[in-house]
Amino acid sequence: MQRETVFRASANSGPLPGPPAVVRTSLPGNPLAPAAARRFVRAALADWTELGVPAAAGITDRLADDAVLLVSELVTNAVVHAGTAVELLCRLDEADPGESTETLLIEVSDHHPSRAVRGEQGPPPPGTPEYGRGLHLVATLSDSWGITYRTGTKTVWARLPVDGVRAVQEIEAYASEQAMQRGLRAAEILAPLPRRATHDTDWINRGALSFLAEASDLLAGQFDEDLVAALAGQLLVPRLADWCAVWLDDASEGPGRGVAGGGTGERLARVWHTSEHRIEELRRVLEKDPPRLPLAAGGAYPVPWPGEALTGEGSGAALSYRLTAGGRALGTLVIGRAGLVRFPDEVTGLVEDFSRRVALAISAARRYQRQATISQILQRGLLPSRIAEIPGVESGLVYEPRDQGGPGGDFYDVFQAGDGRWCFALGDVQGKGPEAAVVIGLARPWLRLLAREGYQVAEVLDRLNQLLLDDAAEAAAAAAAVVAVAGGQGVPPEGPTSRFLSLLYGELVPFEGGVRCTVACAGHPLPLLLSPEGEVRPAASPQTLLGVVDDETYTSETFELRTGDTLLCVTDGVTERRQGRLQFDDADGLAKALAGCAGLDADLVAERIKRLVHEFSERPLDDDMALLVLQAR
Repeated sequence: MQRETVFRASANSGPLPGPPAVVRTSLPGNPLAPAAARRFVRAALADWTELGVPAAAGITDRLADDAVLLVSELVTNAVVHAGTAVELLCRLDEADPGESTETLLIEVSDHHPSRAVRGEQGPPPPGTPEYGRGLHLVATLSDSWGITYRTGTKTVWARLPVDGVRAVQEIEAYASEQAMQRGLRAAEILAPLPRRATHDTDWINRGALSFLAEASDLLAGQFDEDLVAALAGQLLVPRLADWCAVWLDDASEGPGRGVAGGGTGERLARVWHTSEHRIEELRRVLEKDPPRLPLAAGGAYPVPWPGEALTGEGSGAALSYRLTAGGRALGTLVIGRAGLVRFPDEVTGLVEDFSRRVALAISAARRYQRQATISQILQRGLLPSRIAEIPGVESGLVYEPRDQGGPGGDFYDVFQAGDGRWCFALGDVQGKGPEAAVVIGLARPWLRLLAREGYQVAEVLDRLNQLLLDDAAEAAAAAAAVVAVAGGQGVPPEGPTSRFLSLLYGELVPFEGGVRCTVACAGHPLPLLLSPEGEVRPAASPQTLLGVVDDETYTSETFELRTGDTLLCVTDGVTERRQGRLQFDDADGLAKALAGCAGLDADLVAERIKRLVHEFSERPLDDDMALLVLQAR
């Protein structure tokens, strides 16, 4: 499930339900995007006014100008720092109950919030302030705004009041003192007004704990170390520094040898500056001549000012911090601010606390990525790299684990068993993760071995059932021995040693004019047979789960697949997909969905069933889903 972290600028901010006065578009991640976005917004406002949309009555030229300016800044920022396609949404919302003001919602999303675009950026227009004007304009012009981070996506949204625009003086007051009085700490972190040394002590006394708490919450929710580095820059600049750089030690190479970014195992992961057009030049200088730190450096360590990259700003102060967690060096954080001989002690201490949180977030992200990598390798080893091609049969396959990249509890296989026989299997193991992987790692090789030894379908299930029971008994005995040595009280009768498996297993033998199919279903959703005329019927009878009852005897059923006949096999991630109290297969829902697939080939049947399962509920999948379609040609 995706994790999302939202910073909001007011208690009432965030997407709200409203009338369907909404337009959206996708823009390319190139310099033409801002102009296209400006035209799009003006056209949308003009259309709503011409159509007489109720909420559009308060649209003025000033509102249109502010909306165009805001969307231009947001799209420009997305293009500069992401370089991907940009999604733009505009929506008119009627006033909430108890309020009298309609609002215009603008959302700009990009898909790589942690990657800066390489390439020269032109200087800003004359008179443009040098302190991150994009986010400052958002805070100034909007009634409320926020940033939503999701996996692979960053969305900046803002609300403009439709009943006219406040005076500039009122806006400035709102963005500073009023924002602070209303406790908008999150907005201050990402869109603060510039503060210099004379204001540091006052701000830290009031906002340091809030800053660290909210920064910890945001950083702790990230599972990508590069995104952690990107967020660190956004949180520090311009609140506490004019620029920031983060080096990360390569997890496989080890830390750099006494040089931030200069060792063979370190890379410059992120550079952030209040003036966006200075970022690339600063990056080049820092990559060429990274600041050097003694190996024993702890806390804040002064480093030279990168004057070559920051001509026009004069000199300033720069500090570096080792990023360490659990006694392991993870990287280096460097900050700089122009016009200072040295950073105030209040800032130095606050950034040191902040750097510890960054290091912990990087460490957690690396542990997650290592686990994800192990899970992906394990998953690839548990599933076939390809499914066998069966003469006279087309196949369609869908496999979607609930946790993308992790080992799921569902598995499939299609393989040649020799002597003109092909076998297929679709299974679902009790539990998830490593325990399920153990059972799959046992079941698939056993299935293949038993099939190739010539055992019939029902005999394969008989022997697999006994093998699972024997393995569970051995595992329980080993666990009991461990508990006894440790002075425990014994092993629960049910738990991690259980080996329950639902399985649909079948054998296909092609012959002239069709395919002979023999199947057995052990505690699994029954396979469905679709005729070319659209008739659907179960193709097997229900039987007991594998690994539950000792000495169980299983039976099989044989039928013929003629040209156009389609066999659909699914796991319970399909049949038990939920929408409230309803399940997808209630009232023969799966059979009805399959009946509507008459005339489609195997791949299209698989894709349509998958689409219908996803559309059945707005919630993400809460179980693994696998389905196999076999169709006689």
